[in-house]
Amino acid sequence: MQIAVIDFGIGNLRSVEQALHAVAADADIVVTHDARVIAAADKVVMPGQGAVGTWFKALDERALTAVVKQSLNEKPLLGICVGMQALFEFCEEDGGIDGLGVFQGSVKHFSNFHVQQEPCLKIPQMGWNQVTQSQDHPLWQGISDQSHFYFVHSFCANTQADQPAVVGTADYGHKFIAAVGRDNVFAVQFHPEKSHDDGLTLLKNFTQWNG
Repeated sequence: MQIAVIDFGIGNLRSVEQALHAVAADADIVVTHDARVIAAADKVVMPGQGAVGTWFKALDERALTAVVKQSLNEKPLLGICVGMQALFEFCEEDGGIDGLGVFQGSVKHFSNFHVQQEPCLKIPQMGWNQVTQSQDHPLWQGISDQSHFYFVHSFCANTQADQPAVVGTADYGHKFIAAVGRDNVFAVQFHPEKSHDDGLTLLKNFTQWNG
């Protein structure tokens, strides 16, 4: 089995690669921006850190748009952080960016959701937060509801966005989407590679998931 971790030239891809090696020692884990390698892989991980505009710029400059769309239709794909946000229809970051439209709804800055009566919350959210599993999914196997995962983000998708696809939520001044899934695609706002045992369990479940 080959798992392609898409290299957008941003973020710590080494930690994702090492975490996958830890849970799937027999798999061929390759960090790549070669469209041919991604197309041939059995599974794809689509990570992302930083700004969504930079993410889409790298997607375009590395000529990966077509193979990403192909993978979204054909094989198990895991989106992480910005790699999840990019799957929605629109993200307001960087002046507004059209997303890949796999899931309905928009990704907005936390300040759009927080109300004045709430205590001041630091943005970005950076640290551990509980995730409520809002529906069963194979990638939650062996992970207790309300487990903690590690988040780093200033933008989020409200739970009113594509409600049938929401498989996990968290709360930071308001409830937001922590995990979303449909068919062969599963994506998380948190970083499983930085989330200790539960994060590794989720990654292991992905390596065993047939979509």
